[in-house]
Amino acid sequence: MNNKACFLLVSCLLAIGYCSNAQDTTKRKSIDITSSFKPVLREAVKINFNAVPPVADSARPRLTYNIPAQYLFLTYQPGELKPVAFRADTGSSWQNYNYIKIGVGNVHLPYIKTGFSFGDGKNTFFNIFADQLTSKGNLAYQKNSFTDVKLEGTVKTEKDLEWKGSLGFKNDQYFLYGYQPDTLKFSKDQLSQAFQTFEGKISLRNLDPTEFGLTYNPNMRVSVFDDNHNPKASETNAVLNLPLEKTFGRSFAFNLAFTADLTNYALSPIPTQQNNLYYVSPAFLLKTPNLYLQASVIPSWDNKAFTLLPNFMADIKTSDQRFGIQLGWIGYYDKGSYQRFESINPWLAQPNLLLNTRIEERYAGFKGAASDHITYSAKVGFVDYKNMPLFVNDSIDGKTFRIRYETSMQSLQLHGEVVYTQGEVFSIKAALNFNNYSNLKSQEKAWGLLPLEFNTTLRWQVVKDFWVKADLWAWDGAQYLGRTGGAYKGNSALDLNGGVEYRITRQLNLWFQMNNILNNKYERWHQYPVYGFNLLGGIVFSFGQK
Repeated sequence: MNNKACFLLVSCLLAIGYCSNAQDTTKRKSIDITSSFKPVLREAVKINFNAVPPVADSARPRLTYNIPAQYLFLTYQPGELKPVAFRADTGSSWQNYNYIKIGVGNVHLPYIKTGFSFGDGKNTFFNIFADQLTSKGNLAYQKNSFTDVKLEGTVKTEKDLEWKGSLGFKNDQYFLYGYQPDTLKFSKDQLSQAFQTFEGKISLRNLDPTEFGLTYNPNMRVSVFDDNHNPKASETNAVLNLPLEKTFGRSFAFNLAFTADLTNYALSPIPTQQNNLYYVSPAFLLKTPNLYLQASVIPSWDNKAFTLLPNFMADIKTSDQRFGIQLGWIGYYDKGSYQRFESINPWLAQPNLLLNTRIEERYAGFKGAASDHITYSAKVGFVDYKNMPLFVNDSIDGKTFRIRYETSMQSLQLHGEVVYTQGEVFSIKAALNFNNYSNLKSQEKAWGLLPLEFNTTLRWQVVKDFWVKADLWAWDGAQYLGRTGGAYKGNSALDLNGGVEYRITRQLNLWFQMNNILNNKYERWHQYPVYGFNLLGGIVFSFGQK
């Protein structure tokens, strides 16, 4: 480049610098943007979820079910068909069922049993039952007759309340054929002993607990009982029970009940006796699938005499419900009434004194299920009795029994039971009861009480329309008081019964049974041998009506 050109370039640069320094400084500074910029956020990093297939498990799953043991045994009773009102499903209408059972035999003539049912099957259920049995043995005046008629009804209201009631009449006639020596002569009227009973019951209960968790079931029973003797004895019994239960959640509850058990007994010339019991029964309850506890004491008044009774029970079960332990310390009364004593010993003479029996029991036991079809139970108990009624033959001819009260005695009790059940097709049950009475204060022996009992029952539906039943009773003889005042022991007994029933038409069944097959002439009560071998058979006609 020549010198002239260099000179021109330097002159231009100096001129530009001069012009820039000579700009007006009073103007506000500004920034001129010669290009646009748009801010952009960086894309967020996303987490990718990739499904991973599960690892195949070749092991067989083990499913555990907790099914409680069932202790409901549905046993078919041949010859014991009864109309039962039931709630039908919505697919079919409910029908009423009725039956008439008639039989004859070499001892029983005739035998009649009937049952009729009425109602709509939803809210009303009514049943009428009637029994008539007349028996006559080989001994003189060895005969008796029983008549029993009962009307039962149930009515459910729209407010989930259930009313139940019943009216009944019984007439039992016996003949005092157990006199000794048997050469004595008596008229029929002198040996006749008849008892009549009129009874009524009524109860009310709520089917669902109230909004405050209360469940109630007040009930009352009234009966009038008399005999045919001269002078005549009559008795009126009334029992009022007012139970109430309050629940707290699913596991806790409190029970409170008041009971009045009143008896009025009239026998001339003895003044009328009032034998009354009152007691209040509070109880705290704990209910869980594996534990049931009840704890309380019961204040009681036996003809104004106050006694505090224990009421403690525990039932402990395993988690699978197949085994349980039972513990208890309880107290209660057996009512002393002419009606109850006659139901125990029908050859009873008119009692002169009625006393209630106070019982206090301490027990321990267990029950369980060995399989789906076998259940068992066992219990041992120590029992204290106060004013226990014992039965002794009169000292004249022995045909009637007098009551002697044992003021205090004790007993060691053993009970065992085994049951095999296969639905309604087959069932067999065996039970054993042992009592060792001791420490008697006023009597020498426990007159009339059995020390050992064993019984077995079998029910078998061989085919659809053919049923078999069998029963075996055995016991050791009871102690009895001889006419000379000595203590004697009765003979052991063994009674075997068997029967069959089969259907010949849709509405008609035939039944047949043999009683006392071994022809054992045992005596449950001293001087009163039972019937020997006897047969009984007949028909059952059942029908339904809409």
